[in-house]
Amino acid sequence: MPVLVVIPARLGSTRLPHKPLQLLAGEPLIVRVARHVKEMEAADRVVVATDAEEVAQALSRVDVEVVFTRPDHVSGTDRVAEVAAGHDFQRFDVVVNLQGDEPLMPAVLLEQVAELLESHPSAAIATLASRLGNLAMLMDQNYVKVVTDAAGRALYFSRAPIPWGRDTAQAGMASQRGFGGARRHVGLYAYRVGALRRLSMLPPSPLEQIEKLEQLRALENGMEIRVGDARVLPGPHVDTEQELALVRSLKAQQLEQGTA
Repeated sequence: MPVLVVIPARLGSTRLPHKPLQLLAGEPLIVRVARHVKEMEAADRVVVATDAEEVAQALSRVDVEVVFTRPDHVSGTDRVAEVAAGHDFQRFDVVVNLQGDEPLMPAVLLEQVAELLESHPSAAIATLASRLGNLAMLMDQNYVKVVTDAAGRALYFSRAPIPWGRDTAQAGMASQRGFGGARRHVGLYAYRVGALRRLSMLPPSPLEQIEKLEQLRALENGMEIRVGDARVLPGPHVDTEQELALVRSLKAQQLEQGTA
């Protein structure tokens, strides 16, 4: 099953301006992410989708394919859908969307998410989750949480702390002491091309606009999202200055140990 990996990259991040161009071990973040994915055996073709000339210029010095997309897309999914609809990509049935702020994503997870979609014919989308490691992650809106039914179909994604432990927060929000059962959504999706096409034709949904989570558009329109337990823990993503500092430290350790 040939897999197309599309990495959407935009400059308009509100929490970390010009995020794709932030330096990580001496190179722009988007360069690090794209090069990392190109080394994965699971990726048959890797494309960065952007509307910014600055991003294309950053990638011009490395062997990474860039596709310019419209500037009016409201989500990364819409940007990925535009790429997948292009004539050059018609042979692909599955498209993996890797967020451009995931420079430490293990290759095994990219393979897993594509396999998960292939093994569930009823699913339009597949994605992954991992257990939250501490209470701070549960309460942090930058960590998207997901809850599923017993079969692994997504019920909801939220920036809010879900599921909420009533008995471990008897004095209100600030008194919460439990995070059992909570799972972090991993920023990695596999789509069937038909599902991408349908999503791109749907308007932004009410919950998507409230939470600023594009996957809610699929749920609100009755599309099945299958969620698997990540085989390994994903590396931290980059959404804030603090997370960028952490990823820089981890990347420096990898380079020093020769594991990057």
